[in-house]
Amino acid sequence: MDIFYYIITGALVGFTVGVTGVGGGSLMTPILLGFGFPIHTAVGTDLLYAGLTKTGGMIAHNKLKNVDWRIMALLTAGSLPAAALALAVLSSFESQQQYGLVLNAALGGMLIVTSGVILFRNKLRQLPVLHLPAHILLPVFGLVLGTSVALSSVGAGAVTAALLMVLYPSLRITRIIGTDIAHAVPLTLLAGAGHWYLGNVDFVLLAGLLIGSLPAITLGARFSDHLPEKFIQPFLGVLLLTLGVKLVLS
Repeated sequence: MDIFYYIITGALVGFTVGVTGVGGGSLMTPILLGFGFPIHTAVGTDLLYAGLTKTGGMIAHNKLKNVDWRIMALLTAGSLPAAALALAVLSSFESQQQYGLVLNAALGGMLIVTSGVILFRNKLRQLPVLHLPAHILLPVFGLVLGTSVALSSVGAGAVTAALLMVLYPSLRITRIIGTDIAHAVPLTLLAGAGHWYLGNVDFVLLAGLLIGSLPAITLGARFSDHLPEKFIQPFLGVLLLTLGVKLVLS
């Protein structure tokens, strides 16, 4: 029966990602922890799940012309090297228990940051640093994002989407979602491959999640034009804040 729950979970999270561009790592990893998986397995499996699932979402959004490849390339210039470096640091730990503590702290911290970005996105537009040229700001942001994703599996969706909303307020929400998903594909695949090498992937769990998510994210992408953002974003922000505080305190 476990595989049935994995399929349902993959479908629900996949649909959410397809519609909003948000909720992959920030929802899936806490759910997997709730199923009883250790932190390193939850993070590693979620990263590969996200990479493979969002590939389907990227293809669907690209067909709808919802991907800005220039923005995606600027983010990737910073995020991929940072993720590779973070994985190299993790590989230097002697045991899964040691870096499990690092992953737990990183996950809790990123959930809190993500919730703040979602809830206070409009106020962030007033920060002077966000008025730097995009070709400077996006790679620098990618460095932070790549590190956080490799350590926690969180940030490739919600934080990136919120930043793009701040930097490009005139950009269609569907184009922001598509670009966000496209950037997450190489980042999460690289980070997921690194965790696979470290032995942090449960392939039975991964298979169940993918069976549910691959059709669901494509369906979600088609519904993205009817995004009820004013309802989803505040709810997601409060949920992630609660989960993040719980993980940090634990």
